[in-house]
Amino acid sequence: MKKPRALVVDDEPDIRELLSITLERMNLEVSSADTIAAATRELRATPFDLCLTDMRLPDGDGLSLVEWIQTHKPQTPVAVITAHGNVETAVRALKLGAFDFISKPVDVAALRKLIHATLKLGENIESTIQLPQVKLLGGSRAMEQLREMIERVARSQAPVHIYGESGTGKELVAHLIHEAGPRRDGPFVPVNCGAIPTELMESELFGHRKGSFTGAIADKQGLIQSAEGGTLFLDEIADLPLHMQVKLLRVIQEKSVRPVGESREHPIDVRILSATHKNLSAQVAEGKFREDLFYRVNVIEIRVPPVRERLEDIDELVDSIVTRLGRQIGNRSLRVTETASKALREYHFPGNVRELENVLERAATLCVNGVIDLSDLQLRPKVAATEVAIPNSVAPGERLGDALEDIERDAIVRALEQTRYNKTKAAQLLGMTFRSLRYRIKKLGIE
Repeated sequence: MKKPRALVVDDEPDIRELLSITLERMNLEVSSADTIAAATRELRATPFDLCLTDMRLPDGDGLSLVEWIQTHKPQTPVAVITAHGNVETAVRALKLGAFDFISKPVDVAALRKLIHATLKLGENIESTIQLPQVKLLGGSRAMEQLREMIERVARSQAPVHIYGESGTGKELVAHLIHEAGPRRDGPFVPVNCGAIPTELMESELFGHRKGSFTGAIADKQGLIQSAEGGTLFLDEIADLPLHMQVKLLRVIQEKSVRPVGESREHPIDVRILSATHKNLSAQVAEGKFREDLFYRVNVIEIRVPPVRERLEDIDELVDSIVTRLGRQIGNRSLRVTETASKALREYHFPGNVRELENVLERAATLCVNGVIDLSDLQLRPKVAATEVAIPNSVAPGERLGDALEDIERDAIVRALEQTRYNKTKAAQLLGMTFRSLRYRIKKLGIE
């Protein structure tokens, strides 16, 4: 079996020798170069399965070589060796197309993980670029561009930030990036940053040791470590409290995590994807999101289009959802009338694909003889109001506490109905945080 070929680019003979010996022990055939000019000659003459380059070279820097490879040899994954703590350079390299980076002094175990991931990508190049089309429906230009972007970023280890309105399918996009890349055999761990109570967040993400705090009766692995060798998807990352943003920044920079109650850090091999429906740039400007973390998680940005920007995909989405619903309710044959289809094509869908699924699921339950008509859809008129009307009167003799709870309950129910039970949007409408709304919903027994 032909050995994979690697090119090591460094101007220090000792480091070239160390890296070459390490790679040869991993059964790779290794060539080396001490300048960018020598490296490009090697790359032109011989196909390589990977390139590992230092940042400082006599005739330029490693970023120039990364750019050259992306232009002339885009199928050759390239990783860069950066100075310890120089994350800015690493981020620039990732933006230019580097597969990954490793810091000096080079940790042999970390290097082995990087090489394994790179070679795995090369071995599965054909399956890597063939996404499971059935999962991402739509032939519109917007969806074609989204699929093309997923194909490109799947071959990198760079952090990706996915943004789009609620219900557009951001987690699906994250899952596709994971499945199309070299980490597909590793775990995909989704974390909703807005759903974890603040006081439990550090323990949930980083884990803890027995006895580190009251109630810690056993060691617990954190969600970050549970994604080892795979992908960590941080959904609604904008909801992370500032003190947790600092800790996450260190995890990304150092590629290590320290559980609560432990003195040493554990190295991790995790790719980080994030998402939010909020404008992170605006959050940074308002001081609600750290600028340094923003640049770490936003190395590559992917926008998921709302349904109103791809209305030509509605019929395909409806057919797929209706077919799936028919199987779920006992292989029942469902049909959507032309009148109902026309109404769906003209509807504004503020809740996007998630709302379309809910509308059709309700219609499938209400329809007669498996025929979904306009009346079964129960589409709501476009809501122009931006505020929720709150009653301001208390009946004579009524207990103030009970009256206030009734007023609060009514306001929350109205907001939930107006936003089609999207709690994040309802919280914005009410001028409170997502966590506060969730607490009030539970306290008032609304759910």
